[in-house]
Amino acid sequence: QTVRWHIELQPWASPTPSLNYEASRFLKYISTSQISCEHTNLNSLKGFSETAKKPWSVCLDERFSLIHRIRSKQCRLYSLGLGNDDNQFELSMANSGCEVHRFDPSIKSAHIQEGRHLWYHRLSIDWRDPNPAIAAHKLHSNTKKLGTVLNEFGHQKIDVLKADVESAEWKILENLILEDVVEQIGQLVFEVHIHWPGFEVSGNDSTVVRYWYSLLRELELKDFRLFHTYKDLSKPQMFLKKEAFNASSCYTLSWVNTRWK
Repeated sequence: QTVRWHIELQPWASPTPSLNYEASRFLKYISTSQISCEHTNLNSLKGFSETAKKPWSVCLDERFSLIHRIRSKQCRLYSLGLGNDDNQFELSMANSGCEVHRFDPSIKSAHIQEGRHLWYHRLSIDWRDPNPAIAAHKLHSNTKKLGTVLNEFGHQKIDVLKADVESAEWKILENLILEDVVEQIGQLVFEVHIHWPGFEVSGNDSTVVRYWYSLLRELELKDFRLFHTYKDLSKPQMFLKKEAFNASSCYTLSWVNTRWK
């Protein structure tokens, strides 16, 4: 199997590169469900208390594996965050019997177990592993790629990957696609930020939006389907540092891997 270094970029949305056309295509794409999911709310599961502050939606329809794995107490959630105190979704998944691993570089200890099903790890998930040749990295090598963590933990699959990583999501998603790690994931629930290009994403505005769109189309090619989209109106209404296109700076998107029956 050949290693891919770059994702395939989709053709431009218009004959000549245009931010208006790219933005219009991208925003329509992230606002349109591709598959319907009847049951997306954890309220239906036992042990769920009060609603989470954000709509972290998972697909609990019978035709997909998650609800069956929850019932058989075999599900696994990885949650990537940065000092976020809203852990209601993680608690509810743990209360329903899922094994929950929360990765957050701001916690006090390397590993903390809370209750039977919830672990906190002082790890930051990144799109690259630290360079062992750099001494400073050796001292603080608590940054790893998701594929590396899966190998170290001995986990073959993640039923749900939730990410709220303040604009690192684009490069992390790219890494998951390029290394085929995404195929080990049943559902993705990502907060995407579009008020600036994101960490280490370069190019002019239309190039950036084309890249974002191409990344999400790669998910579709790997049989992921968007089933829930939420435009966060509590966040600044910004698109690449401009008040434009009636866009929010932040959307919460949920995909299900339709190969996982």
